[in-house]
Amino acid sequence: MSLQVRPPVETDAEPLCDVINAIIAAGGTTANETPFTPARLWDLSLAGPDVLCCHVVTRDGEPVGFQGLYRNTDLPQGWGDIGSFTRQVPRVPGAGRALFAATMARAQALRLETMNATIRADNVPGLAYYTKMGFREYDVIRAVPLADGTPVDRIKHKRAV
Repeated sequence: MSLQVRPPVETDAEPLCDVINAIIAAGGTTANETPFTPARLWDLSLAGPDVLCCHVVTRDGEPVGFQGLYRNTDLPQGWGDIGSFTRQVPRVPGAGRALFAATMARAQALRLETMNATIRADNVPGLAYYTKMGFREYDVIRAVPLADGTPVDRIKHKRAV
């Protein structure tokens, strides 16, 4: 089983839509609560105007995850907002690390200074992943309500590029 990382192509939108929608349906890890259509995923996360870079990880040619850096006007100039999504069932060991290596290289080429990851406080796997990738907590946004009104903190992490 071979992992490869590459830029997205439009035909990735449908299988990656399945990946992110399964994560949304499972609940408890992503701030996204509305399922994506392939077109919406392409425009917002894979190739839209606010996408600084995006990488897709494939296993044996099948797209199993993606990671992007995004423009966020709430962040300082020179920062990118990172988002990562990989298939959860079955898990794809090494996918997150492979994606991050490619994202870091692109962030350096773009001359970004810092990457920001805002993670739900109840997203234990996400918090562990970003800590392993060298991110450190720098702020907390308290009690952000989910669609059903449940308050969940968002923990902001940063990492120098």
